[in-house]
Amino acid sequence: MTFELVWDARCEVGESCTWDARNHRVLFCDIPRGAIHALGMDGARRSWRLDGLVASFGLCRSGRLVVAQRDRVVLFDPVSERTTPLAGPLDQPPSVRLNDGKVGPDGCFWVGGIDESPQKQRIAALWRVTPDGRAEIKSTGFSNSNGLAWSPDGRVMFHSDTRGPFIEAFDFDRATGALANRRVIATISDAQGRPDGGATDAQGGYWSAGNSAAVLNRFAPDGTLIEALPFPVPGPTMPCFAADWIYVTSLRQGRDAATLARHPEMGGLFRMRAPVTGAPVDVFADT
Repeated sequence: MTFELVWDARCEVGESCTWDARNHRVLFCDIPRGAIHALGMDGARRSWRLDGLVASFGLCRSGRLVVAQRDRVVLFDPVSERTTPLAGPLDQPPSVRLNDGKVGPDGCFWVGGIDESPQKQRIAALWRVTPDGRAEIKSTGFSNSNGLAWSPDGRVMFHSDTRGPFIEAFDFDRATGALANRRVIATISDAQGRPDGGATDAQGGYWSAGNSAAVLNRFAPDGTLIEALPFPVPGPTMPCFAADWIYVTSLRQGRDAATLARHPEMGGLFRMRAPVTGAPVDVFADT
């Protein structure tokens, strides 16, 4: 299983890789540039720019996207290119911005924060945003909230702290979004790479971008490492399952000139044939 470059997007921080089955395309964002990109299965490309950064996003039932920005969540219509406020500004410390986010089986948008101060303090939270715009803190004590994904039956939520570095799991109530039985399932070594974005497969496996080790890790539901797949460039950021493929975003930000010269395709979108089927993609229940 090897990766191929499918879009040399040169993202500063490519993230939030998402399979849009309705439109047969993969979506991803470039966080600091405030861009959302779409790659169709027919090769067609489309991009949008929002005012301010795009930390993460998810699909909506209405066809819109639910988008996390620095301190708020908005709805974006790719057809009209109109942005509608939904929640925020959220009550966060000044050095914290929103980061990884994903729609859960409860039809709500879950999004965590990252502390951008030099101290990298554990002061960020994990939020749940409902379709009517209510925002509630569901967990706290993170320096870089990341890796959100749910088991195929929606009863377990996976989450990571990139700077922990660890991966944790919660029992999840699909009806209410309640979390219980928080437990760390894997403490990550340098060889495995700090855990960035995540995705789950139909067998319950948890796939995590090992950002600092240039690998894509596959863990069993209990946190046992099953395999580590070498990634062609440093800095993989987030996987997603799309039809028969796994797509993975990457970054360029913070890399020196020598590294970029060796790996000019950093920040691109890559894919490989998927050995397993992905878990279902949930949509925001906005209608």
